[in-house]
Formats: sequence, structure tokens, C-alpha cells
Amino acid sequence: MVQGTGSNVGKSLIVAGLCRLFANRGLKVRPFKPQNMSNNAAVTADGGEIGRAQALQAMGCRVPLSVHMNPVLLKPETDTGAQVIVQGKRFGTMRAREYGKQKSELLPKVLESFSINASGADLVIVEGAGSPAEINLRAGDIANMGFAEAADLPVILCADIDRGGVIASVVGTHAVLEEAERHRIKGFFINRFRGDPSPFDDGMREIEARTNWRGLGVVPWFADAAKLPAEDALGLADGFGDGGMKIAVPVISRIANFDDLDPLRLEPGVTLELVQPGTPLPGDADLVLLPGSKSTIGDLAFFRAQGWDIDLKAHHRRGGHILGVCGGYQMLGRSISDPDGIEGAPGTVEGLGYLNVETVLTAEKSTVAASGTHVASGAPVSGYEIHVGRTDGPDCARPLMRLAGDRPDGAVSGDRRVAGTYMHGLFTGDAFRDAYLSGFGAGSSLSYDRDIDRILDDLAAHLERVMDVETVLKIAGDREP
Repeated sequence: MVQGTGSNVGKSLIVAGLCRLFANRGLKVRPFKPQNMSNNAAVTADGGEIGRAQALQAMGCRVPLSVHMNPVLLKPETDTGAQVIVQGKRFGTMRAREYGKQKSELLPKVLESFSINASGADLVIVEGAGSPAEINLRAGDIANMGFAEAADLPVILCADIDRGGVIASVVGTHAVLEEAERHRIKGFFINRFRGDPSPFDDGMREIEARTNWRGLGVVPWFADAAKLPAEDALGLADGFGDGGMKIAVPVISRIANFDDLDPLRLEPGVTLELVQPGTPLPGDADLVLLPGSKSTIGDLAFFRAQGWDIDLKAHHRRGGHILGVCGGYQMLGRSISDPDGIEGAPGTVEGLGYLNVETVLTAEKSTVAASGTHVASGAPVSGYEIHVGRTDGPDCARPLMRLAGDRPDGAVSGDRRVAGTYMHGLFTGDAFRDAYLSGFGAGSSLSYDRDIDRILDDLAAHLERVMDVETVLKIAGDREP
């Protein structure tokens, strides 16, 4: 199990790299994360949800996605509450304190998924969440030491030197753990080192002396990590690229499934600008893309509070194009109704009004892989749906996509400059992305899946050079190195 001295220290990336490294050695490897918190979800073949990071790690292993790779997924809906997904399906919506009382009861499900996931595997690499040093959360823990103890796993600790104070973060983690938990940690490594690591040799020896944990290496900064899908919105930078086509994306407060943007930020012909709250939408954008949201009505209010509704009106008046995905599609309609109070108090709110459609939120959630054809170009499309609600209206007679079984998806305005879809993952497909961007004179020269696969191989080689992976394997086999 790979645990960290804190959140965002690079655990997900390291696990993905180790998955590919050992898969390249011919081992049957599986990723696992007992509890994740992210609105960036992936859909499995059987319609379940898991964290996007585990989807990348499964790609590292070269295996299909399974709900048992991430049995508990928390999807924040407000500052204090989240939707709880258990073994791929919605379990309920809970406030933080309520979930804190409930989580220990989920441990049997987590252990069941771990057993199923491990069946037939040579190696399972488990990723922790946050840090075991958060001892205020230790009671009922299923994410770090509570799970490691229940599954009897050896642990290695990841620390991020780029944020500073790395010696204190490792030694401090050692100081606050119980003795049995300290013994469970068999080694540590330092991540994201910039420059020549040799001056840190004394630092490694100091940590080893103060913790009695074995140093497993210093991992230099891996620049191509920025090209891999980010797990949460903290991984989103303000902008990417300097191509001739500009796509502006307003960063709403509950942005979800923003991996839709990943292929676009790698396109050489595209400038992708992520517009932060309090910043106006750029006046020179060719396309404004409204992303998915975990709380559509709340984020529509947030959108208006930034003044983005005024900017969007000016963009459309100048002849600009608008694309809404999932929650963004719902916002573009005339109204959003929530009769059952799915997102809060029951009621109806006015939409942005660019599409002649209306949305009704329902308790039933659609999570399904889908494929079909882009109506305008005939290009094949594939992706997934993950949403609540039904959208209907006159503009749905002009669907954006025609899916398998002759099922229409989305809507297009009469002037063809505004469109919406429930399909996530569209831009991953090279043919569709090329066809869509060609409409703006950009086109595509990217082979996205192949490039991500190559980066995972490069990451594996990077770790092979700098980490003591033989000792990592010995630790995983519970054989004292």
C-alpha cells in the first residue's frame, strides 16, 4: 500500500507508474483504492463508477475497469456533504459527520472488493487517501492505516519535496502514528525532486535514522505527468497550449468529469483557457465549453454570480460557439426543475436559454458506456453518460449524436452555434476530435490513447531508474529485505 504524508503528494501517479512497471515485467497487476474523493469519475463496463485515478492505474495495468478497484467513492455536492458511491452504485448522500459515523460499516464491502480484485493477480498496489498522519480521522478509518491493518498490508510512504518541509513531514508522520502502524511502514521515498538529488543524500540518511524506515529512492520531477488525467480540480492549471483556436472553460465550483478536457489541452492547434472564478470569459474565444457539474443548479447560480452569463451573451452575440457537456448542457436550456429536491430545495430555476430544451432532475442516475455517430460529420463517437435528469424540447429534434440503437443524444440550436450533450469522454476519440476541431479550422494531429500509453511506459522507466523497485517487490511479498 502506498500512503502519503499528505494529499496531492503524487500517490496516484506513482501507483500508475508502478502498475505499468510491474505489468511490463509480466506480472498480473491490479490497482486498488479503498476510499476516494473526487468528482472526476470513470464508468465501468457494467455501469458502475470509480475514481478517474483508478481508471488511469487500470490502464497502467492494461486491464479493464472494475468497480472493485475503488469500492467507496465520495463525490462532493456541497462544502459539507457528498454523494457516496459503494461498489459502483449510489449508496446515499451524507454530510461529513454522518459519513464519519457510517464509514466503519463499509469496511466489509471494501474488504470484499479487495478480495475480488486480488483474485488471480500477482500483485495489487493499493493507494491511500490523504495521510495516515490525520490521526483525528483514525477511528473507523478505511482509507489508510485502518484498511492496511484490516487487510494486513505492508506500507511504503510517499512524501513531496516540492512543497517544502519534507523531512518534517516524514518524521512528523512517524511521530504521530501508533507503534504498530510505524512498524507497518517498511520504507519511504521522496517525490517531485527538482535538479540534482545528491545534495539530499544527508536528508535521506537523517530520515532513516529518525524513523528506522528504509529509503527507497528520490524520484525526480516527471514533466509529462501534466499530460496525464488529473484526479481532482487541484490538478487543473489556468491554461494550456498556444494554438490558433481558443477554447474557454469556466471553472465552476463543483466541476465534474473534467477529464473531458484532457485531450484538448494536448492539442497543438488549441489554446485551452480555464477561466477561474472572478475572471471574465475571454472575448477572443472561438468556443466556450460549459463542463459537467456535480450540482447543476448550484453551479448555475455560481456561473451567474461570476458575471459569466453576461460574458456568454456577448460571446454568442459576436458569433461565438457554445458547447455544454452534461451539467453544462442542462444549464444551456430554458429551465431546470428539481421536483424531488435531488440537489436541494424542490423548485425550478431559469436556465441560460440558448437551447430550446427543459431538464427535470430525477432520482434515477444514468451511468452507462455509450457509442455512436456524430450527426454533423459522421465521425464515430464513444464515451459514457453519468448524470441525473431528463432533457427534452424542440432542439432535441436536432441531436448532436446518434447512439447505438438509434438513440438520439443532445441538442443543437437552430443557428448551429450552440450544442449540448450528455456524453462524457467524446474528445478522447481521435476521429471525432479531428472532425469537431476541423469545424474551427484547427483539426487534430494527436493520437490521444497511444500518447497516454507511451507516457505511462516513460513513467515506468523513470521509476525503474530511480526507485529501489526490487525492495518494493520484496516488501509487497512480505519478505523482509
